[in-house]
Amino acid sequence: MTGKERFDNIEIPAGLSGIIQDARRRAHAKKRGRNVRRGSIVAAAACTAVLITANYPGAASAMSDVPVLGQIVKLLQIGGGGERTDGVSVTTQAHADTLDIHFDADGEQTSAAPAYTVQRQNGPDRLIFTFNGVRNLNHAQLEADIRRLAYVKDVYRDIILDDSAIRFVVELKDRTDYTVTEFKQPGMIRLSLFPAEKMPVSNKLYFIRSQEMKQGESLAILEEQYSAEGSGVVKTRSGSFAMVIGSFATQAEAEAFLEKLKARDDYTEPLTVDGWMSNERPQ
Repeated sequence: MTGKERFDNIEIPAGLSGIIQDARRRAHAKKRGRNVRRGSIVAAAACTAVLITANYPGAASAMSDVPVLGQIVKLLQIGGGGERTDGVSVTTQAHADTLDIHFDADGEQTSAAPAYTVQRQNGPDRLIFTFNGVRNLNHAQLEADIRRLAYVKDVYRDIILDDSAIRFVVELKDRTDYTVTEFKQPGMIRLSLFPAEKMPVSNKLYFIRSQEMKQGESLAILEEQYSAEGSGVVKTRSGSFAMVIGSFATQAEAEAFLEKLKARDDYTEPLTVDGWMSNERPQ
């Protein structure tokens, strides 16, 4: 069973809500005050974390030494969440196998994470994080923290045209699985990495790609031009970057799709069909 299938089969006990509420009432009756109320919330979140990660043995191991700091909103592998914000600053904190992404506005932690999405794509195996309503981020610190994680191969920024959004790409080592947990009170995103129980065997895939380019406005414009086609930016083996569309199981499928793109009025940048292994970078 794949990681996504395990996620889809997560069963949250029907009585969980009542258990959490009862824990909060007991904590509140035992001692009043802000600190105790906060403690009861953390305890409830920890209870939720234990129940969820029981379905993810690797995730439970990765998170076992990391404190739960707020209420768990959702656990996902692909998708998104958060709330609409603007002017949020981002800081990160790395542990052995987890990365915590914190958010603050006007010097205070936000109660919820900003709107975000998480994607997973092959060629190479990578996670793509996009946060909206974010204007302040120390990219050098973020990349340094992510590189500290044991299961990360590389990390780089994907420059996009929206100045109120950020996007970065995390390349995973072979046989790595993950979960993304969203918290509130305070708002936080936690990336947990762990060994995959089973992963598909790497195979050759076909992509529509641009020529190699430096990161910058030209690459960002090209990625946005084909955003409806699922465009993305990948790092090449030489250390440059390329816009890619795909992946396709066969070269014929990729070539047929490219012919449709060539018929568009906005087709100007020469694109080609190329193939490489699902766990590798293009040349």
